[in-house]
Amino acid sequence: MEKKTPLYDEHVALGGKIVPFAGYLLPVEYPTGVITEHMAVRAACGLFDVSHMGEIVFSGPGALATLNHLLTNDYTNLAVGRARYSPMCNEQGGVVDDLIVCRTGDDSYFVVVNAANCAKDDAHMRANLLPDTVMENISDSVAQVALQGPRSAAILARVAPLDAIPEKYYSFSQNVSVGGIRCLVARTGYTGELGYELYCAADKGAELWRLLLDAGKGDGLIPCGLGARDTLRLEAAMPLYGHEMDDAVSPLETGLAFAVKMGKSEFIGKAALEKAGAPARERVGLRITGRGIAREHQDVYLGGKKIGHTTSGTYCPYLKGAYAMALTDAGSLRSGDTPEIDVRGRRIAAEVVPLPFYKR
Repeated sequence: MEKKTPLYDEHVALGGKIVPFAGYLLPVEYPTGVITEHMAVRAACGLFDVSHMGEIVFSGPGALATLNHLLTNDYTNLAVGRARYSPMCNEQGGVVDDLIVCRTGDDSYFVVVNAANCAKDDAHMRANLLPDTVMENISDSVAQVALQGPRSAAILARVAPLDAIPEKYYSFSQNVSVGGIRCLVARTGYTGELGYELYCAADKGAELWRLLLDAGKGDGLIPCGLGARDTLRLEAAMPLYGHEMDDAVSPLETGLAFAVKMGKSEFIGKAALEKAGAPARERVGLRITGRGIAREHQDVYLGGKKIGHTTSGTYCPYLKGAYAMALTDAGSLRSGDTPEIDVRGRRIAAEVVPLPFYKR
């Protein structure tokens, strides 16, 4: 049975179309519709409920060593107040999940994981804890909202001290009073826009949601659902777990080499990545030039030969066209090539274009 986030009643009151997602009941859209919500984030601001995401705290003298063991990125030089993205691999070099780590103290870290993977991640992490590490899953006690779009800083400044709003991308501030609600405020997001993700106690989530919506009324802020969250992240070519990566896809195959530090002495999956050598597949961007929309798991052909499959695809409202990402044989496609995608038995034309499709 699906859970409800602390904001469930707010979504129902606003007319949100509720659907099951990652074990939760969440709004896929509001009466405004996905395209309006998408364009609001690109032009003004949108507010998302992302309380379904998981939060896990690591602390103790062994916390840093544990994270460096669990994750492909290197956290040795991560400063307090900064965040860093990383895949987390299994022994075979596939991706268990991708996540964000915030360093909250000398020996303490706040880790945000994908909702659908929270139980799996918890089990994997606990099975691989190094000595002197305390791990606590606090997901049920946290509400998270994402304020995203070019007006987000101005809106946040109305309800939070200006000097407490993080300026740098992937930085955060702790114990920020947002309209009297204690929050961790991170300059992060999943839309390709300027934005912030705010974490507070679960019982304060609905109050924070209403506070931000009220503060942004004059700036075009509207609530946004899962539909716009997905079209925005795809337009910005941000990979999604279960699509661009999974337990059988390595982070090197899906273009995440920047977050895989092979120079580290060790991490789970390193030996498998070394043994595999150069990635056999690569993530590419496709603009659909024929009639139709390519979704995930559709075969990609070049010159009649199957070379891969799409991982995500949709109509991108800001770009006014259909786009897709695909995993294809390494080196099989170059920018400007014109592969075809099999959409329910019909081949539609596409063109290879650089990633990301959209950049602010």
